[in-house]
Amino acid sequence: MDIGPWTSDFGPESMSNVVQFPGTGAQGFQRVKSTYTVREISQQFGLGEHHIRRWTREGLIHAVGQPESEEIRYDLHALKQFRRVRELRGLGLSFRQIEAELRGQLNLFPEPEGRLMRLPRRRSPFEEALCLDEQGDGQASDAYRQAIAEGDSVADAFCNLGILEFQAGNIAGAFDQFTKSLQQDPRHFETHFNLAGLYFDQEDLRLARLHYELAAAIEPNFPDTFFNLGLINALNGNFRAAVEALEKARDLSTEEDSAKVIDLLVNLQKALMAQPEGPHA
Repeated sequence: MDIGPWTSDFGPESMSNVVQFPGTGAQGFQRVKSTYTVREISQQFGLGEHHIRRWTREGLIHAVGQPESEEIRYDLHALKQFRRVRELRGLGLSFRQIEAELRGQLNLFPEPEGRLMRLPRRRSPFEEALCLDEQGDGQASDAYRQAIAEGDSVADAFCNLGILEFQAGNIAGAFDQFTKSLQQDPRHFETHFNLAGLYFDQEDLRLARLHYELAAAIEPNFPDTFFNLGLINALNGNFRAAVEALEKARDLSTEEDSAKVIDLLVNLQKALMAQPEGPHA
């Protein structure tokens, strides 16, 4: 990501050029997807790839593909499992305790003896909507609304509808869909992240910061959140908090992505050193 040189007049007019963290999708939104790679799961949930692959090998997490394959992907069922892992980590459980929980869930639904293959199943309404969305089909919005009407992955459906509304130029509609998503699930990580980005885009830094902080409280290992918090703090002139957030983003990122934060971080550190001592909001 080319963030350009640091200047003293860096302000809200620069937001649309710098808000997107390396590796995020269009407009920096977090979309609920039909499948995720090992790296995407690792980045979004702050889990080491070795944990993810081991859980897959041991059958604790179901994946599409072979556990040792680079092409391994995780579906919506696995996404729910990883969200549960996030909740358990938030409660302070160790990885050993989390693995025991996963094994307990697995044992609740044992496979019949002699079963060698999974039979194909019909897609749920939300899965049908995802398929249309990922194909760029204009019927995706109606399909998401159908999923909502049938009570299938309602918070996820509202979240993705908000992104479609934004892409259609309906900012008020995007806010409405994201708000409805949080009404269904107040701890929906993707929606808090997306609302933050939307407020950022509208230059409401106070609410952008609030929702990024909520997203960070839900998932404290996602580097994109801290990168954008760093930008907001910099725009507010709070260089110390900006440096702390960007250092967190750098430490959580892959080596490739963290290198793209360095220039901004160095310039912010210089700005911090140039400031007189004293509290900053």
